[in-house]
Amino acid sequence: MKPLTLDRLREVGQRFMEEVSREYYLAHAGLKATADLQGIYSRHAAILGEEALALVRDEFRSAPSGSDAHRSARLMLEWLTDSVAGRALAALDEREIEWEGVAIVRLDDGREIPYQRASIDIGNASNRAERLLIERARARVVAAELAPLRRERFQREKELIEAMEIAPTFNATFEALSGVDLSGLVAECEQFLRDTQAMWDDVYAETVRAKLRMEPADATRADALHLLRAQEFDAHFPSASMEASVRRQTSEMGIDPDAGGRIIYDTGERAGKRARAFCAPVRVPNEVYLVLRPHGGQTDYRTLLHELGHALHFAYTRPDYPFEWRWLGDNSVTESYAMLLDHLMHDAGWLARYTELGRRHAPTFLRTVGFEELHFLRRYCAKLIYETALYGGDVRWDALPDLYVDRLTSATTFKYDPADAFVDVDPRFYAARYLRAWQLQALLTEALVERFNEDWWRNPHAGPWIVGSLFGEGQRELAGELAERATGRSLSFAPLVRAIEDLLVTS
Repeated sequence: MKPLTLDRLREVGQRFMEEVSREYYLAHAGLKATADLQGIYSRHAAILGEEALALVRDEFRSAPSGSDAHRSARLMLEWLTDSVAGRALAALDEREIEWEGVAIVRLDDGREIPYQRASIDIGNASNRAERLLIERARARVVAAELAPLRRERFQREKELIEAMEIAPTFNATFEALSGVDLSGLVAECEQFLRDTQAMWDDVYAETVRAKLRMEPADATRADALHLLRAQEFDAHFPSASMEASVRRQTSEMGIDPDAGGRIIYDTGERAGKRARAFCAPVRVPNEVYLVLRPHGGQTDYRTLLHELGHALHFAYTRPDYPFEWRWLGDNSVTESYAMLLDHLMHDAGWLARYTELGRRHAPTFLRTVGFEELHFLRRYCAKLIYETALYGGDVRWDALPDLYVDRLTSATTFKYDPADAFVDVDPRFYAARYLRAWQLQALLTEALVERFNEDWWRNPHAGPWIVGSLFGEGQRELAGELAERATGRSLSFAPLVRAIEDLLVTS
């Protein structure tokens, strides 16, 4: 057997990541009933053990701070800790994927629907009794079958990461390897929730009364799913022209939407396909899948734009970069590119050019978008605060459902269900990546407007700059570093608050 070196770890690590990514794509796209993760981990056991961890740990601790060697070692160590833990958790992950593919939600009236369709059907249910009926049945099956699987996974993950002795706790390990100041970001989130409370109280009550025709205090998470679906605008966002419109805009911006055939679009209905869209970079940058299960209307436009941001990023990453700069890094960066495109739905000029909304309906739609943006930011701030407690160890596992309901309901006003306390969690503080991505995309949008004017999204010079200065760099930089390089500014919630205030102003 060859001795384990950093170069060999890169070579075999890339093959491992390609196999895992392809397996997740096939399973989540409904092309396989489940994923054979254990087999992949077994084939690559040589790079997923203590020898590899020790090798990268030593490099991380010895490389000069601020050097490319230190940057690469940090990325490799973060990936390796996740992968080593992932090997131990593979059986649980397989069980969860298989469960999601076959689980049935049994309604009180005798009907049965696939679990994967439940959230879609709730969002599309205009009749409140119908969506609450589906939600009750969904929560029952989640509490009985999925939540125990997820809780066990988080407990095991915490134990595994802390046993690697990179830092004293799970949370401290995340900070050391991700480069994210977790406690600082939590403090920012708490301040954001305070700063936007009055604005939220006003727009929440007004929106729920006007659109749901109910008392604001009675609204639940199921009502939120329907409200955010915004079906009243569906006619202005026809499914038949969605992909063509988005492709046209991308081309006008000077970017090939197919990236020379490297991006494969999977946007049709398929039994077993997960409800939540995703991008699967199977070979970076040469084979990238964009997967969407249609919900309908403006939701699908936003989702397609979001996943296209990911797909373009991975497909245009520099092929000469090492494994860790193409595959790994701060996912706040790729999420910011996804948001950069999905936030085009906040632009009146873009909407007029690429949708059928029309100027008469634009002000109402943009106010709806402002409500949605403020809701999701407050929701993700609350999620991060809750998830630091989940991983932190100071709150008993049995007490977490009550804490989840308190945090999420307090932030959004919509009533949450304790059944989702271990299901509505993005592993390894992915909520932190989303929040920093929101901050970064706001800065990038301002910079693009300054550089290429308000309609940068159709300026043929903007696309090449985005590809060369942003996408091509992969995720070599942290989000904060990229912000400073590309915009000369620091990450914060301030530009997001300004943008939301503009959207909420009644025309």
